[in-house]
Amino acid sequence: MSDRLAQLAAAGVAIWLDDLSRVRLVTGGLDKLRRECHVSGVTTNPTIFAKALSDADVYADQIKELAARGVEIEEATRMLTTYDVRWACDVMRPSYDVSKGLDGRVSIEVDPRLAKDTERTKAEAKALWWLVDRPNLFIKIPATVEGLPAISAALADGISVNVTLIFSLERYDQVMDAFMTGLEQAKANGHDLSTIGSVASFFVSRVDSEVDKRLDKIGTPEAAALKGKAAIANARLAYQHYEKAFSSDRWRTLADAGARPQRPLWASTSTKNPDYRDVMYVEELIAPGVVNTMPEPTIHAYADHGEVRGDTITPYYADAQQVLDDLGRLGIDYDDVVDVLEREGVEKFAASWNELLDGVTKSLEAAKSGADDPGKAAAGCAKTEAQQ
Repeated sequence: MSDRLAQLAAAGVAIWLDDLSRVRLVTGGLDKLRRECHVSGVTTNPTIFAKALSDADVYADQIKELAARGVEIEEATRMLTTYDVRWACDVMRPSYDVSKGLDGRVSIEVDPRLAKDTERTKAEAKALWWLVDRPNLFIKIPATVEGLPAISAALADGISVNVTLIFSLERYDQVMDAFMTGLEQAKANGHDLSTIGSVASFFVSRVDSEVDKRLDKIGTPEAAALKGKAAIANARLAYQHYEKAFSSDRWRTLADAGARPQRPLWASTSTKNPDYRDVMYVEELIAPGVVNTMPEPTIHAYADHGEVRGDTITPYYADAQQVLDDLGRLGIDYDDVVDVLEREGVEKFAASWNELLDGVTKSLEAAKSGADDPGKAAAGCAKTEAQQ
């Protein structure tokens, strides 16, 4: 079954797992995916952690220790999540070493409630980098306007960054500019650019969810014909922007100094509409030098029936632009769509983080009161898959 995944990797797509839990680490499930399913990286987000910490048993001992030490809620939450990420970094280290630092990366996100606060985001990125203390770590920073200078600042300090929650082509251009600015500053600061990694996480399926909803309201045959096309078109055009940015003289100067490109990463690649082929956000977004981060069911679905049809991005730039033009003619406002998605993305992750904090609070309180299973109180903090 994994032969299809091998073909996908050979076509230039790095296969990353969009999930992490201590159960995966304890049972060896993550290492098995690395060894048998060509998984070469891991991404996390607040929703994933909220779900993971609802599995009480594997966290119970650490929660008891944190409660005994009287650790505050936010610090306890960071101790729990960074413990898992540090462990995952160690599991993925062979992929990091074999790829000479390109893959084998594990991402952890700054507190999403700081998405509009540049200075606090910069400080937290530093703190997480220090706390996990692994070279194959990525710090996830949202691509909000306020996040852009924090991205540059982190890179300037030699911190590898996963820029998350990218929806618009304009913002993606700003992200790539922030990346190069950060590397230029890192070079000036004396850092070895070859050790600094970065990906830009362009969210996919959520675009279709929002656009399809608007197309349904229009209700015409022309609108119906465009359903399920916006997300792939948007991502394909993002790759066109990537090719342009990383063929510039500015980039060549950085590359000559040892820098590696900031790879496009396709995030949110599980299909939300059951009418769509379950691997379409993988099959239709194949090109050299990209990352596709998938939940495990999508990985197994691709292993079972996914197809590699060569490069499914660069030959279709004109078609992709035509899709966005057609949507515009129907009254679908692209700028409004991506603005809504960015705002909702930040709000959803912040809500998941608050629920995570609430679950940890209940667990610590249970541990302090001497409950037999202090982790059970966290069971209510898991979010539904619709929020991922």
